[in-house]
Amino acid sequence: MITAIIKKDATESMTWETEADEIARRRELALAQGGAEAIAKQHGQGRLTVRERIDTLLDPGSLEEIGPAAGSPQYDDQGQLIAFDPANFVLGFGKVNGRRIIVGGEDFTMRGGSPSPAGLRKSVYAEELAVQYRLPLVRLHEGAGGSVGGTGGKGASLPGAVNTPARFRSVAQAMATVPVATAALGAVAGLPAGRLVASHFSVMSKATAQVLTAGPAVVERAMGEQKSKDELGGWKVHTKNGTVDNGAEDEVGCVAEIRRFLSFMPDNIYQLAPVLGCDDPVDRCDEALLTVVPRNRRQAFEMRTIIASVFDVGSFFEIGRGYGRSQITGLARLNGQTVGVWANDCKFLAGSMTAHGAQKARRFMELCETFSLPIVSLVDEPGFMIGSQAEREATIRHGTAAVLTAAMTTVPWVSVMIRRSFGVAQAAHYGPEGYVIAWPSAESGPLPVEGGVAVAFGKDIAAAPDPDARRRELEEQLSAKQSPFPRAEALGVHDLIDPRQTRPELCRWLDRVQPLLPSLLGPTAFSIRP
Repeated sequence: MITAIIKKDATESMTWETEADEIARRRELALAQGGAEAIAKQHGQGRLTVRERIDTLLDPGSLEEIGPAAGSPQYDDQGQLIAFDPANFVLGFGKVNGRRIIVGGEDFTMRGGSPSPAGLRKSVYAEELAVQYRLPLVRLHEGAGGSVGGTGGKGASLPGAVNTPARFRSVAQAMATVPVATAALGAVAGLPAGRLVASHFSVMSKATAQVLTAGPAVVERAMGEQKSKDELGGWKVHTKNGTVDNGAEDEVGCVAEIRRFLSFMPDNIYQLAPVLGCDDPVDRCDEALLTVVPRNRRQAFEMRTIIASVFDVGSFFEIGRGYGRSQITGLARLNGQTVGVWANDCKFLAGSMTAHGAQKARRFMELCETFSLPIVSLVDEPGFMIGSQAEREATIRHGTAAVLTAAMTTVPWVSVMIRRSFGVAQAAHYGPEGYVIAWPSAESGPLPVEGGVAVAFGKDIAAAPDPDARRRELEEQLSAKQSPFPRAEALGVHDLIDPRQTRPELCRWLDRVQPLLPSLLGPTAFSIRP
């Protein structure tokens, strides 16, 4: 009997079963998040937990969590684990449509998403992982930044050491290296709000999200304004001012938009975007394109009809529709290949380039340049927006920055002159050594006819017996000179095409430039612009 007991004790001392059991218990406690009551409260307010959000985003069973044991343990007097508060940031590898990404997000069921010590470390680590593994980064945000009580909640935290690495360097490095997509799924303030906008694509839930530099209590104390979270930073505010790109109806819609954005993108700047199989014939011609642009120059048309017709069926993914509305930007495919799409919307301010539109276009060109995406520009540009508001918004500065951004790109461009191409603003729509084709409806010059006639022939018109008739006569004479035919005859464009042939022409162009794309891979840089 004594011998048996000794053997049993020796066997137990040779195993790590006790510790293994504790690891399993800690992981189980971590999955409990902030507890059943906190999770129920989250669900009661119509929001998913961070783990449910991640499960919705990722392919089933693909999450490989980083740091599940990170957190704050609690022990009894005998040193036995009695509770475990996990880090309130979930981080890991996962797959979207079979492609590996990095995903992370705040756990709002604990401390309202305000970072715990371990949660902050995991949050900061997200960008570092993305850069190290060269994988796309997705951040699912709901939470606030620092607290006056410190990350530990029991007093102010010590400041960082003087040699602490700059926290935001990795954020910038991630944006320069991999696609970064973010979502606001609840109230997002402080540091998470900064991380939200440090992305190539952002989306917010119309049903549950607000993005705030500071919340209502802080705003009221500092500014005397009494505003709700939605009034300060709801989707109606931020999809119009460019803080976030898109709005989706709910959290599931946000996740679907992120998955679609990633489908267009390469994993990093050292890879080309994936080319998908395509059943849409490259030689498809659309009769409707022959009539989409009215002969009446003053009549608007629907540019998105042209976009839907020219690119692979159903492939256009618009980015930032509510902001800078005179400019249309998005991603699409031609014969399965990702391209950036930039066009004018003549139904909003005649498609003129506003300050917001110029900033939107500049950011979009930078996205295409960073990830070596060819750019297709559908041009109907009447010029920079004019008027007192345009002057107050520094339109000429932002517009010139867009022009110089285009001039500094290295990716292939094709520009299709649909209708107008005027003034300095038109230069932003044509990349260096770009391929230029024109529809018969195209017109171009230093100024639109109407403005040019008013300036150059003001006295002549005023002195005429019938000023309106004289104005129309001059406009008709000068509009003939802005026809695309003389320009094509002078090799001012590469070709003048039948609008119905636009898709075949673009597919042929893309087939020619595809061999050039591998040489563009790697880091990109822009010098200073106005």
